[in-house]
Amino acid sequence: MAGGDSAAVKIGIRLRHARLTKGMRLRELADRAGCSESFLSKVENDRQLPSLATLHRIVAALETNVSALFADADDGQPVSVLRSGNRPMIRTDPEWQGKGVVLERLLPNRKGVLLQANIHHVAPHSSSHGLIEHEGEELGFVLDGRIELSVNNVVYRLGAGDSFFFASHLLHGYRNPEDRPAQILWVNTPPSF
Repeated sequence: MAGGDSAAVKIGIRLRHARLTKGMRLRELADRAGCSESFLSKVENDRQLPSLATLHRIVAALETNVSALFADADDGQPVSVLRSGNRPMIRTDPEWQGKGVVLERLLPNRKGVLLQANIHHVAPHSSSHGLIEHEGEELGFVLDGRIELSVNNVVYRLGAGDSFFFASHLLHGYRNPEDRPAQILWVNTPPSF
């Protein structure tokens, strides 16, 4: 996986800043996101990583998205280049030791960007750990491995070279049923992660 730990993004401090900016207490955010206050405290202190589904609930409760949390000032350049091995990596993982899902950012973290694109690196037998729903549209292309995509309670078994598209308001999630990693190029609009 490109980027390694050197490009890993710490999400805890960004989530805490967003919560405090909203004037929310830890308990209020935990209640809105459907998690415990102690879990949320560990996330904010970068001692625990949430699953993809839990992270989505947290940012939705903050009335934002992950892209907005990491948005940088616009540098005024008409073209952005993110080099292989130097792209930001967002770990969304209930386990610390590199298992689970890692989002490799393909677009800059700028305000006003209408698309979001990531490569989802999915460890063997890992998943989004729950279903997600939000506004927008999603397009995916399985680069390597196999996944089971669940959309509106229908499971689609996909392999390398397969693509998919769906409206984001449909409950969706995925898992890697195999003993080897999977990679998915995932594009959605508007940005939600």
